[in-house]
Amino acid sequence: MKMIKKVVLVATIIGLSGILINATSNTKNTDTSSYFPEAIDFAGEATPLQIYDVRERMDRELLINENLHSSTILILKRANKFFPIIEPILAKNNVPDDFKYLAVIESSLITASVSKAGASGIWQFMKQTAVEKGMEVSESVDERYHLEKSTEAACKYLLSAKEKFGSWTLAAASYNGGMAGVAKQIESQQVSNYYDLLLVEETSRYVFRILALKEIMKKPTIYGFNLQPKDLYKNLPTRKIEFDSSISNLASFAKSQGINYKILKYYNPWLRDKKLDNLGNKKYEIEIPTEGY
Repeated sequence: MKMIKKVVLVATIIGLSGILINATSNTKNTDTSSYFPEAIDFAGEATPLQIYDVRERMDRELLINENLHSSTILILKRANKFFPIIEPILAKNNVPDDFKYLAVIESSLITASVSKAGASGIWQFMKQTAVEKGMEVSESVDERYHLEKSTEAACKYLLSAKEKFGSWTLAAASYNGGMAGVAKQIESQQVSNYYDLLLVEETSRYVFRILALKEIMKKPTIYGFNLQPKDLYKNLPTRKIEFDSSISNLASFAKSQGINYKILKYYNPWLRDKKLDNLGNKKYEIEIPTEGY
């Protein structure tokens, strides 16, 4: 009798385990373990997936980013907020829309992102490069954190790189490896295609990471990310104040606009101090939210 009870108990446990396994597997709509795109391109330039090492490197980045669940979910949420600002600036400058995914892998679309080397903002500019591209970097203002201005600067760089290399893929690679570094490897290896170059690890993975995020973000449900519109971050309405003078106390200024210092800095991350020195009477625009704060 006891033996029968034990058998029934084991069977019950096995049955429950099966139910739990089935319930867990149903959290994703699609089994993505064997999914691989038939074709993919960057800015209209086809990725040669028929080359074995290219296919393997692409597969690696897809698997990594597919399984970085919290990071990829946050990127998908932030994209709804930042892509509507980035996309028209790329279009205006005749830079392919795919370069918005370069911003994704640079910073995960975190406005306040700072690398160990000191590259800052969503586009991760070093101070010297930022200044060369026309951005202000001072104690009170750092336009690397200004989304519109840093996107314009990124366009300038990418257009110069495209002119130099004749390829958008190589232009993207040079954003990581530098124009001089990529040019040196092209010359020494006697090839002119990114996918034929042997580069340092980070630059070698760079374009594949862009392609992986592009693939996942364009087809999120295929890769198991089932976000609803209500889950996504969004831009709230703002009004802009234009001025050409110094502000001695940003906290007091914020209060005069009906908000607090925290909200002022959240909407204007390029303001880096508690005051704004403007001895040259430069024109600035400060964004003030009109709801949701």
